[in-house]
Amino acid sequence: MSAIDGLPPLREVIARHDLQAKKQLGQNFLLDLNLTARIARAAGDLTQCDVLEVGPGPGGLTRGLLAEGARHVLAIEKDARAIPALEEIAAAYPGRLTVIHGDALEVDPLAHLAPPIRVAANLPYNIGTELLTRWLTPSEWPPFWMSLTLMFQKEVAERIVAKPGGRAYGRLAVLAQWRTEARIVLTLPPQAFVPQPKVESAVVHLTALPGPRFPADAKVLEEVTRAGFGQRRKMLRASLRGLHPQIETLLSEAAIAPTARAEEIPLEGFCTLARGLKAAREAGR
Repeated sequence: MSAIDGLPPLREVIARHDLQAKKQLGQNFLLDLNLTARIARAAGDLTQCDVLEVGPGPGGLTRGLLAEGARHVLAIEKDARAIPALEEIAAAYPGRLTVIHGDALEVDPLAHLAPPIRVAANLPYNIGTELLTRWLTPSEWPPFWMSLTLMFQKEVAERIVAKPGGRAYGRLAVLAQWRTEARIVLTLPPQAFVPQPKVESAVVHLTALPGPRFPADAKVLEEVTRAGFGQRRKMLRASLRGLHPQIETLLSEAAIAPTARAEEIPLEGFCTLARGLKAAREAGR
């Protein structure tokens, strides 16, 4: 389906530019323009927004975003082979698409975008979690983005929206739900992609809250959750031992049993512990 614009079908674009997906770049291309348009719509009203897209590949989602009326799209692509295909899209939408050949972990998107900004991307599997963590833990909040609409492996998406008590609940759930409203908006089967991944994929929409649900220092909270879930089978008094010599006391002061495990602790508990840990460090106790 290519009815969203006058450009050729994605299979033709991929063949013409020799854009076979590369595993080392975490590439799985979504070729159905009906689906890319649905993802673009899930990002919300784009008509008054700039949009950051990471890993556009042959440009299926890029075309969806522009067709849905995005004011301006910044597409950051590491694979040089995809740049000519993306430049063809830019020519079809004069002044509305900027293409940067570079690594999204290194490019500063704010030099090319004006608020309000939304992020929409079929993230490369190999950098998706790292990018999400960066977007969730900036030094200042609210962040530069209004919302994130991101595709992940379904397992990762379920970890983002998971609740305490289950195996999926972990660091990503705490960091995402601390400052955003997160929900899965679309699930996609392996056969929707080329090449077919071995697992299902899902799109998560995260809306930035005006402020965190509970006060805490972002770096300390990330440190606590990384340590706690990094050894999730251990009791917290063991997994967090390296954070402070009096960690058992800090856990008790946060109303957390030192014998509890990370997956049992709700968001508020982690925030309370992070505040106590920071205060103890600042007081030198």
